Order: sequence, then structure tokens, then C-alpha cells
Amino acid sequence: MRGISMPTHDYARFAHAYISQPRGASRGLGDVLSLALTTRAYTKVVLRLRAQAESEAKWITRLREEHVRTCSGCSPPNQATKAGGEERQAPSPSSSSPHHDASKANGHARQPSSSGGSMSSSSGTSSCACPLPRPSFQSPLFRPNRAALLRVFVPSPDGTWLSDVSVEECEAELRRSATGAVKLLRAGDVVWDIALGDEGNIGRMVWDGGYLVDLDYRYSRLGELSPYFHSLAFPPSYFHRVIRIGASAGHNPQANPIVYVDVSPWGQEIARNLQLLQERGKAETPHGALHDVVLWVHRSSFKIHPPPTTDHSRVHSHLREHFPHLVPRSERRAIPNLPGYFIDPNWYGTVVVEVEGTQEGLSDLQDRCGPGVFPPRPEAITGIAKGVDRRRIWRVIREKSRPGEIWLRVVREKERVTW
Repeated sequence: MRGISMPTHDYARFAHAYISQPRGASRGLGDVLSLALTTRAYTKVVLRLRAQAESEAKWITRLREEHVRTCSGCSPPNQATKAGGEERQAPSPSSSSPHHDASKANGHARQPSSSGGSMSSSSGTSSCACPLPRPSFQSPLFRPNRAALLRVFVPSPDGTWLSDVSVEECEAELRRSATGAVKLLRAGDVVWDIALGDEGNIGRMVWDGGYLVDLDYRYSRLGELSPYFHSLAFPPSYFHRVIRIGASAGHNPQANPIVYVDVSPWGQEIARNLQLLQERGKAETPHGALHDVVLWVHRSSFKIHPPPTTDHSRVHSHLREHFPHLVPRSERRAIPNLPGYFIDPNWYGTVVVEVEGTQEGLSDLQDRCGPGVFPPRPEAITGIAKGVDRRRIWRVIREKSRPGEIWLRVVREKERVTW
């Protein structure tokens, strides 16, 4: 209970007291060892909670598969079922059966929904109003479809900027958390060296599957996700409130997070939908004040289509919602040009991209669509993000995004932080 009840700032206080004492002194060593054990136990609990939630999801999958096999309303209408040695057609949604009639009489018939109510007739399966079991896992320490925030306690003599030696010690602490704990880690898990304090993202790193990767500080003083990761493999809100976002009055007043998406596979579609539009926004004066102004923006969109619907799509709907990595690969769409990586289902739908309505902004967007999509242009335009990595940088516009429609804004080179 100490890992939950103890204020997070107390960890940094004990670590600072231990480091600031004269060399050779061992005062406070017992507290440091105790706090290290506390964070190991906390990490082990979080990993076990995630394993518990995934185990529940797998159990519900087996229940759903058994239900689909036994329920006549879930059987495909074009397949005949044998009963008593005779073949009979499975009942259609409009046909009456004791189960469905009782459900309608009691007012419990459910409308078709994407999460477990029905399958469309075009997919070759019939509708079924039977309620399917859904996950009930809840915990304040871990939320499904969110990055796990794990803790280590490694006092750093180099201050808030961890050296290579301190990062290696953090990796060693993860291995000491429990036997086999490293096997439970997953790419995208955030590891927090809580000994450095609770200000911003100090001490937070991201596990890439084998090592800890530091945050990127080029476009935010608090730090953002490293370009080493492919954002399409994670939900758009995967790191929300786990990696804190810093607001900037000029470039990022709404504290929108950075993502890394290569849109070149959809370049032709972006070119077809490209428009120059006018909208209201905010502009910063030289004195730092914000004023409402009318802005021009270049805006386009493209669609990320989900894989074709199968008979098991309804069975795995709860996995796509909470644990998409457990969905079979046959029901997932691969990220173009990245073998072995799959698009998270939360990206399926329309993706709207926009950039400021200037010639430089248009050239930047055209550059991101890949070669051959737009006619060649002179290279004298300044402010364009050069390099492959910089052409992948976007910000998610949270106030406009919703399920099935994600808004992205181009991150320009002029937004780079100057230290």
C-alpha cells in the first residue's frame, strides 16, 4: 500500500537527501532500498492487473465463440444446420423464434451496434439480438487501451537528465521487479524514474520492446513521444495523461499531442480531396496576447478502411475496443511499408489533415504525400520540414477529433523549440 499512499514528491525528497550527503556516508540507504522495493512491487501489481484484464478478455472471447456456435440466430443464413437428421435453414432476423419473441416481449431486444449487437446482411451473417458478455475490468492503476505507467526508483547523481548509466540501471530495476516481469512488458509502456520528481515528464521513458527510449524534446519542452515509434500502431489517445503535453500560446495552445504518421501511401487520395478553406482561429501578438482572427487553411482527408468483415468480427469486437493486439492478424490491417506492424482499429475511418493556408504550408503538405503525387516545384521555399522523420510529424487536434474521424495538423519546422 505504500506505493499508492505515499505522495510522489516524497520519492524525490528521499533521493535528493541520499545523493547530497558526503561521499562514503550511508545515511538514508535503508530508505532508498525500501523505496526501490516499493516501486518494484508497484510495477509488478500494474503488470499483473494488465495480465488479469487480458485474461478476462480472452475468457470472454471463448464465451462468445461458444455462443456463436450454439445460438441459431448467430448462424449464417446461407448455411444449413442439421437437426434430427434433417437440414433446415437457420432463422432470419425477421423470422420468429421463442428466444427472440421473448426478448421482444420483455423489451430487451437490442439494436444492431458495432460492439456486439449484429452483423450486416452484406457480410453473409444474420443479425442476432442476443446480449454478448463484455469486459468488466476496472482499476485506477491501469486502463485498457492506455499505456501502462510503471515505476522504478533510481537516484541519479546527474540530475534530472539521466545518463546512459542511469538508464541502464532503470532497465536493471525493471528486471528486478519480479521474475519474468520483462516478458510482461510491451512496446509503448512508459517507465517513470520516480526518484527524479513529479514535474512534467521528468524521468519518463518509453519501452520499445528491448530498451528504454528517451522522450523527444525538439518540439516540446516537456517532451513528446520519440519518432522511433509508429503512432498508427497505437490508439490516438494511448499516451493521454501518461506522457504530459506542454501548451504553447503560439503553436500549441490546446496542448495537442504529437504523433508520427507516414501519409504517403494515401497521397493520391489527399491530393484529390485537397481544399483551401477559411476558418476562425487565434493568433499571437508580439506581446504574447491572443486575438481571434480569420485564417486560411489547406485541408484534405483520407480513409483508413478496416479489413473485410468475417464471421468472427462480432466475436472479437470487444478485443478491438479494449485489447486490439489480441485480435488475430487476419482481422487486422498492416501498416503500409512496415512489415509486422498493424494499424490500431481506433484509426479506422476518416483522417483529416490540415496545414496553414500559405504557400509554404501547402508545399510542406505536398512533400508529405510522397514523390509523384504533385507536380515538381522549385526548392527555394523555406520552412519545409526536410528528411523522412520530419515529414511524419503531426499533432492530433483533440477538440475536433472523435471516434471514426481523427484530425491531424502539420507540425512545421518553425515550431521547433529553441533552448
